[in-house]
Amino acid sequence: MRNRVTKIWYATSPTMIRSIVPTRILGVIPARFASSRFPGKPLAPLAGKPMLQHVYERANQARYLTKVVIATDDERIYNVARAFGAPVLMTRPDHRSGTDRIAEVASADVASIIVNIQGDEPLIDPAAIDAAALTLAGDEKLVMATLSKRIENLDEINDPNVVKVVSGLTGNAIYFSRNAIPHGSAIHYKHIGLYVYRREFLLAYSNLPVGPLEQAERLEQLRALENGYRIRVVETEYDSLGVDTPEDLERVAALFEPSLAK
Repeated sequence: MRNRVTKIWYATSPTMIRSIVPTRILGVIPARFASSRFPGKPLAPLAGKPMLQHVYERANQARYLTKVVIATDDERIYNVARAFGAPVLMTRPDHRSGTDRIAEVASADVASIIVNIQGDEPLIDPAAIDAAALTLAGDEKLVMATLSKRIENLDEINDPNVVKVVSGLTGNAIYFSRNAIPHGSAIHYKHIGLYVYRREFLLAYSNLPVGPLEQAERLEQLRALENGYRIRVVETEYDSLGVDTPEDLERVAALFEPSLAK
């Protein structure tokens, strides 16, 4: 496991580069055993490993994460994570969301940027993690960043389980919705649920008032917008393949089979 401080470099001219203050970027994978549609899914076997192990190993391929830890409130997940060599922290069992669980981990760490990596995406792209993390690291005025991808499957436009996002000309989110937005557009973008937070903002996030838009859409990220904070949206080619059901796991498993046959 890496134990280092990430230095991030930015070009200021064709012949000169400068470094910003060394930045610690912590990746956190929240993992719950309880799930109404798929109990125990972090431990579900996938290509010879628990699904959670695939997420952890791919997250560790991200170049700019200083450290990756798993956060759980379940001893079964804790023991399995320890067995495959992952740093894992037991958190309180009363958290209402994965964001709250991540905030507990962040409160005990000195990292200035925290990345929320979904524990049910075994094909997460390490480059997508880096893209979102570097966006926040490169602009001290930003407190939150996430990802989007252009929708290519037209069926997803009207699927309420696929969250859509619209951004302004500066790249900041205007709105997230389960409905098709914007109306009449030929181009739609879906939200990829990887979040990056500045530490101070994350620790205060749970105490922000929950507004009517978040309640109506059942989308936690709207809390930031309703309270006047900006969310930078980074476009990516990575297409999220989350596992919510056993059927989803079968579809993802089929993608592993060609590589295992080589």
